[in-house]
Amino acid sequence: MTSPNILILMVDQLNGTLFPDGPVDWLHAPNLKRLAAQSVRFANAYTASPLCAPGRASFMSGQLPSRTGVFDNAAEFASDIPTYAHHLRRAGYYTCLSGKMHFVGPDQLHGFEDRLTTDIYPADFGWTPDYRKPGERIDWWYHNMGSVTGAGVAETSNQMEYDDEVAYNATAKLYDLSRGKDDRPWCLTASFTHPHDPYVARRKYWDLYEDCDQLLPQVPAMDYDDHDPHAQRIFDANDWRNFDITEDNIRRARRAYFANISYLDDKIGEILQVLEDTRQEAVILFVSDHGDMLGERGLWFKMNFYDGSARVPLMISAPGLDPQRIDAPVSTLDVTPTLGALAGVPMDDIAPWTDGEDLTPLATGAERTSPVAMEYAAEGSYAPLVSLRYGKWKHNRCALDPDQLFNLDEDPHELINLADHPDHQGTLQTLRAKSEARWDLDSFDKNVRASQARRWIVYEALRQGGYFPWDYQPLQKASERYMRNHMDLNTLEENQRFPRGE
Repeated sequence: MTSPNILILMVDQLNGTLFPDGPVDWLHAPNLKRLAAQSVRFANAYTASPLCAPGRASFMSGQLPSRTGVFDNAAEFASDIPTYAHHLRRAGYYTCLSGKMHFVGPDQLHGFEDRLTTDIYPADFGWTPDYRKPGERIDWWYHNMGSVTGAGVAETSNQMEYDDEVAYNATAKLYDLSRGKDDRPWCLTASFTHPHDPYVARRKYWDLYEDCDQLLPQVPAMDYDDHDPHAQRIFDANDWRNFDITEDNIRRARRAYFANISYLDDKIGEILQVLEDTRQEAVILFVSDHGDMLGERGLWFKMNFYDGSARVPLMISAPGLDPQRIDAPVSTLDVTPTLGALAGVPMDDIAPWTDGEDLTPLATGAERTSPVAMEYAAEGSYAPLVSLRYGKWKHNRCALDPDQLFNLDEDPHELINLADHPDHQGTLQTLRAKSEARWDLDSFDKNVRASQARRWIVYEALRQGGYFPWDYQPLQKASERYMRNHMDLNTLEENQRFPRGE
């Protein structure tokens, strides 16, 4: 079996309900629509944790946060946890990352042989929540509603600058790989930060949605007291009382978000065009780390198990997998074993290190009988929350809150909690038993609190005196670039050209 090249296209905070079968028709996303037409499209894919760092560590390792220890956006991703980059590199692949992965800690590679950019977020422990101080807001890094009230148009921003760099480096790397200097199969991950807030877009993309009829949520904002306890905690963490969110704010924020999907579509189109122009073939996987509530029920950003926050797009284009829609719930935890299967890595080498399942059998007619698991133990929570998606059901549990049980076939907006309904006690007890068999919430809580306490001590210590952060510094060997005097110019020009001799 020839090991295929693999191209992973990852985006940030892209709501999976906008991808029921590829991008919804009204999105201006021609490149993603073409990719969808040649892909297996998982209509009900879920993040392992609806926050950047824990979701991404779980995506890369196939392990839930309770196993990785990456509970929040400032928790270290330990260097001894195998990731898909390790598994593929061990199997003979060249592995490379262009863009964001929100690694925290001194290991900023986690199996990647090369990393082409720095990260957009800090790599230290400065964003650590503190369960010892419930309700405390850390204003300089917690989300607030300013992303909504400040939504609009700009021709450049912190995030645009970053994603422009991600795309440039990814295309440059694909050109370099086409030159054939390395005969290993490759896995290139291009990971963008859009459409993550702040909701700011370039005019050319903003104008695409001038007449969009999707600029208001389907479920209007609710009164604070009508929300479940965790949603109330998120409102408090987002400092909602200090902002007056108008209908115009909502329209502008959603419009910019949709515009940034179109911006990403252009960036992804650039990468796919280079792949085509250089005649390279690859398995292509498209995914997000988590979603965005986009004002549904009055909630924004993520940090909860509602589908807007927890459901993500997941599409795989690969030889032998017929393009189709699959409705069975799946997880980003499943990516690592699936990549291993597509690359021919023995499952025995991956299985001990993952909570996920290989998705290729689903694409060839098999059924999935196991539930999809999610965890959340970060900002806006006072104790860990866990969730199971099992068939049409979603069951959420937290030691601080009443259980939640939703029938997503009949109630896709999760407005009717059936946990106390007499007709559904059998389902509740079945799912609660599965949840209790998987999670000891008291032990989970103790582990989170111990991790937070350790990190607060270490961070405060390391900020005294000289500071040497872990932020990744991309290295360039200037003496190996372009033309230098230890090179033969004739050989150089021939080797750097693709295709040669045409």
